[in-house]
Amino acid sequence: MEHNVKAAISTFTDCINEETLLELAKGFSATYHDLAKTSTEHFLVTPVTALPTGKESGKFLSIDVGGTNLRAGLIELLGELDGQDAGEEPLSKIKRSHDKSWPIEEHLKMDQAEDLFAWIGDCIAEVIEEALNDASTSADSMFGEELLLGITFSFPMAQTRLSEATLLPMGKGFAITSDLNLGKMLLAGYARHLVEPKTNGDRRHSGANPSTKKRKISTLPKIRIAAITNDTVATFASLAYAVKAAPNSRVAMGLIVGTGTNATVPMKLDTLHPAKVKELADPEGVETVVINTEWTIRGTDKALVELNIKTKWDLELDRNSSAPGFQPFEYMTAGRYLGEIVRLVFVDLFSGDETTELPSSLTIQNALPTRFLSEVVARADDETLTRELNKIYPSPLSACIFWTPRRVKVLQDLAFSVQQRSSALIAAACVGLLHCVHEIQIGDSDNHRGNGTHQEEDLEELVIAYAGGTISQYPKWLCTCQKWINTLVTKGSAANASKRVVLKEALDGGIIGAGVLAGMTDDIA
Repeated sequence: MEHNVKAAISTFTDCINEETLLELAKGFSATYHDLAKTSTEHFLVTPVTALPTGKESGKFLSIDVGGTNLRAGLIELLGELDGQDAGEEPLSKIKRSHDKSWPIEEHLKMDQAEDLFAWIGDCIAEVIEEALNDASTSADSMFGEELLLGITFSFPMAQTRLSEATLLPMGKGFAITSDLNLGKMLLAGYARHLVEPKTNGDRRHSGANPSTKKRKISTLPKIRIAAITNDTVATFASLAYAVKAAPNSRVAMGLIVGTGTNATVPMKLDTLHPAKVKELADPEGVETVVINTEWTIRGTDKALVELNIKTKWDLELDRNSSAPGFQPFEYMTAGRYLGEIVRLVFVDLFSGDETTELPSSLTIQNALPTRFLSEVVARADDETLTRELNKIYPSPLSACIFWTPRRVKVLQDLAFSVQQRSSALIAAACVGLLHCVHEIQIGDSDNHRGNGTHQEEDLEELVIAYAGGTISQYPKWLCTCQKWINTLVTKGSAANASKRVVLKEALDGGIIGAGVLAGMTDDIA
């Protein structure tokens, strides 16, 4: 058994070394270059054809519609601040107020689309009402003729302009399947709040609804949709605006590692498939466009296959997934799947032991959530962890206690190795993507030594704006990923000696990024 455990762990850790990860980064880069140029399924253009200058200013309403929660709030961009210290926190350029969050209840996911968007309209109205009541002023005084709205929508949509989007089948438990004009649906859901309701009980919905307290000010402002974007682009835009206040620093990439993973990066039009360029509103007037890479979809795992990094458990998870072969890179790295990989290995190791019987609850697909790995397995002391395991995965009644100290330790070691591999693979993908767009270089073996002669103040800082529960909440995930990024950039080429690639959290990037893009409407709409 001891030999089998070590062999299983080594299948995940053998690839976590400098030589293999450099080869993987180069392989990712070549794959990304090819897919950008030849595929219409990957490296998709967005309507974002300019980057924030850091001078954008104004007050905007932002909403972030996710798979579980709806968030809304007011964002005020202050632009360039007179006398701002170069070392001051960049996010001081952004003021936020009246943030609110609501769970999206199951009945709303299953209702007609009109009901869902009417509820979203209720939530928007509540945020605006509270802001007006707190300020004791009129809508015209506070917002002018209309309030600009920025939307982050964490679902598939088709776009040719920043202010317009066609909602595609949503997934994530939502029953909406028909193509919908997202902007029109949102405006329709809010429109009834432009007229004072006859009674306090006018709201249609219950449960997750906003408060129905009587408003002090009866006239709400009209809203105009200025920007619609996905969560990855919003993450990128939020930090791209903020770091304009920092010297020698710019955002080069956006990264999501949560339930799933995705990345966004600016690219030159001549590196893209011609059909993608035609989707832009004004391709002749554009040099660079922000790209939604969809870096997990089939075909993105070519280098992983060539370097024999996939394990038999990765292949088993893929086969048994709801969409076999669709997102092979995500199945190896993202939060929806890490727990299942650990479960498959653990069950495989102990199901062959004739002297013991596995807890039946552990034999069910997806019975070991990644959240349990990050919140309990990676954090709890041995006594607490053993107690939790016995409670959630109790021993069979006919058997002895299953969760011996040795088996608990095996689970911990497997979880750690799978997490470490996830971090390292994402690091290689980040470096490969940055190499693909010529932000850094990965040279031949002769170039693998940086000269280390640049002073700290001379380094150009390339920021990867990140968000997502896996990267931000799983212990050691972030530091492991950053460590390998540092190593691969340093060893990749001496030409990288003047650069530093840094992961920085885009906290609440969905809300802030939507506001930033709304403030850029004149530049890119």
